[in-house]
Amino acid sequence: MHTLTVRTQQRNQFVDVTDQIRRHVAQSGIATGSLLAFVPHTTAGITINENADPDVVHDILLALEELIPQRQPGFQHAEGNSDAHIKASLVGSSVTVIIEDGQPVLGTWQGIYFCEFDGPRSRRLLLAILPAPTA
Repeated sequence: MHTLTVRTQQRNQFVDVTDQIRRHVAQSGIATGSLLAFVPHTTAGITINENADPDVVHDILLALEELIPQRQPGFQHAEGNSDAHIKASLVGSSVTVIIEDGQPVLGTWQGIYFCEFDGPRSRRLLLAILPAPTA
């Protein structure tokens, strides 16, 4: 297993981790297989989306904040970060990506984002890089 440290600077932030993941996959020596990226935090997540236009990330974060504002009447969680838990649940805590020719297979405009919803913090992203089963 590989561990990436992700340091976030804002309460709600997407950090493009695509290049870091590519490096780990290349260093693994696995030519064909799969990558499982897992976020072991309850107020953060991971997603695959467009990384060519930064406005996409802006719009996703804006929509999530409008849907689930930080301060919501009725939230009872004592830490005051219920919105972060909900956003993390909506986004999800893992992604699986095919590995081919020693690289993650992503679409032309796709990137892998660590999604922070309760920052700024120092977080972990766990990577399992697995070879394809042999026949």
